[in-house]
Amino acid sequence: MANRLFLGIINQMKEAIDRTFGVLDETLAIVACSDLTRMGEECDAVSIASFNTQDVFVQDGYTYKAFGSRPKGDYIAFVEGTDDMAARYVSLLAIALSNVKQYYDEKYDRSNFIKNVILDNILPGDIYLKARELHFANDVSRVVLLIHICAHTEISTFDVVQNLFPDKNKDFVINVGENDIAVVKEIRPNIDSKDLEKLAQSIVDTLGGEFYTRANVGIGTPVEGIKELARSFKEAQVALEVGKVFDTEKAIVSYDNLGVARLIYQLPTTLCEMFLKEVFKRGSIDSLDQETLFTIQRFFENNLNVSETSRKLFVHRNTLVYRLEKIKRLTGLDLREFDDAIVFKVALMVKKYLNANPVKY
Repeated sequence: MANRLFLGIINQMKEAIDRTFGVLDETLAIVACSDLTRMGEECDAVSIASFNTQDVFVQDGYTYKAFGSRPKGDYIAFVEGTDDMAARYVSLLAIALSNVKQYYDEKYDRSNFIKNVILDNILPGDIYLKARELHFANDVSRVVLLIHICAHTEISTFDVVQNLFPDKNKDFVINVGENDIAVVKEIRPNIDSKDLEKLAQSIVDTLGGEFYTRANVGIGTPVEGIKELARSFKEAQVALEVGKVFDTEKAIVSYDNLGVARLIYQLPTTLCEMFLKEVFKRGSIDSLDQETLFTIQRFFENNLNVSETSRKLFVHRNTLVYRLEKIKRLTGLDLREFDDAIVFKVALMVKKYLNANPVKY
């Protein structure tokens, strides 16, 4: 990748430098040159020892200078000629290419660093040391969005998502699995959760509308400090998993909005089974038919309002009351009573959770 960057810079400099110039790698092969026909040639005029000097030197009609991020050079720049102008050209070329390489290495290392942080692959004590080394700002707010691609696609979804976040100094797009892409986004302090949901929606709309790729997005909570990014990433994972169980129709799930579902997801299945047996002592929840369950769902959606629910269901009020009485006889719970309604709602969610048998991270 660095060689391609070098070649791009050299092509831009062709008009300014009216002689042959280029770059040698550690094997003394020409990896970038203004004369493309010389690409791949091995240079016999210099030796491996030439990487150890930081001074300009002349050999066989060319002027050379080593450059790189280490005390020992990584590459050697060369310019045709042995005059003072050749020495100036090679010094400027070494500075320009060294800066390009440093920027590339820093960006590559930053992405790897962030990936190791969110995946907990780096020791806590090393995080801040590495952050300082990479000039990585610690005192800003960030959030992790986890994008799950629901079906295999021919397009590179990673490239699409990366193009949505062009500021590569602040935002990082990272592959964390075959179908999962993490976005570490720098945000303003105290950002509204609705703004994050709009951002996630734009990702889903772009992938779906332009590339016909269905995706779900889990949103972690905003955090300050690099160390906390791992927590935001785990929250985004949990949001996706809980969403698969309780909000199957939603493409975007925020950890902050999981509510009781998050609590249920963290319970052991044995405890959930015990809870269902205690709640439905008179009869199993499985004894309720689909029509009854649909009625219950609409009753909850309309805030336990009998008149409003009957209107939405297009049934007479007395018909709805009869159904609620039937539920009371079967389960012992009167959904018109707030406390009973809460217990029943939680029981339905627990049942859904057990049926889904989710895989936890």
